[in-house]
Amino acid sequence: MRVISGKYKGKSLKGFDIDGTRPTMDRVKESLFASIQSYLPNSIVLDLFAGSGSLGIEALSNGAKFCYFVDNSSKINSILKENLVGITNTYQFNGDFKEALFYFKNNNIKFDIIFLDPPYRDNLIQDSINLIEEYGLIKENGLIVCEYEKELFNCNYGKIIKDKKYGHKCVKIYCYK
Repeated sequence: MRVISGKYKGKSLKGFDIDGTRPTMDRVKESLFASIQSYLPNSIVLDLFAGSGSLGIEALSNGAKFCYFVDNSSKINSILKENLVGITNTYQFNGDFKEALFYFKNNNIKFDIIFLDPPYRDNLIQDSINLIEEYGLIKENGLIVCEYEKELFNCNYGKIIKDKKYGHKCVKIYCYK
């Protein structure tokens, strides 16, 4: 697994073979980042279920200003820490997504782009979106990027700007106007 474009292009990332992680395939990542490229420069990004950090690192590589990485697995967080070596403008939060979202709310941290790629079996996208909307964590014209398999969910305020299936994986992107 590697960074596919931008400043960190070619950087190897660990964690593709660890239970509980499911890295985004390169062709899905390429299509996804082509869709959000104009939103990346100087953006504040949240990689909520970070795993290896592949999505957040790719965002930083392509012009994001800062990225917050959240994961609740100590094992995965140690690998994420290794993947972030040499990458600046990051903050790593080791804990539950609900705790992290509450922390961001209490510290008035809002995001331009939020990646939601939780373990498919846990169906956490709807709960995440509900808290993001309730806490007002997404900026105007911000994006919520969801990667999932079969989960059903809805955004109350976001408009779908991309909805695409790649084999078993699906990507849905909401824009908050």
